[in-house]
Amino acid sequence: MFYISKQLCEFYYEEKVHYKVWERFNKLNLMLMRMVVADNIKTALPKTDNAKKFMGLVGNYSQTADKSLAGTLMSTLTTMKFDGSCIMYEHVIEMINIAARLKTLGMIVNVNFLVQLF
Repeated sequence: MFYISKQLCEFYYEEKVHYKVWERFNKLNLMLMRMVVADNIKTALPKTDNAKKFMGLVGNYSQTADKSLAGTLMSTLTTMKFDGSCIMYEHVIEMINIAARLKTLGMIVNVNFLVQLF
């Protein structure tokens, strides 16, 4: 006959309680993250029941989205021309704003490059 000691029973009980608390917080965190994440990102992500995995998936998706955004911003910057519909100051400020957004994505645009685009 096999007997389980009282200490072992208490240990298993504590582990079971700890797991239930973790599971509850995992579900709450996952619900909160799904509410906060934009709808277009949510539809692209596979379903998961683990909050940590969900954050990893969001991180991977945002890296690819950042690369796509950087490409779009760079093409916008290189193809925009001054057409006279606004004053030159506004055109320069718009180009500088795009360069600043590229800088936040990790692409540093040299000032000499901007001057060549004017």
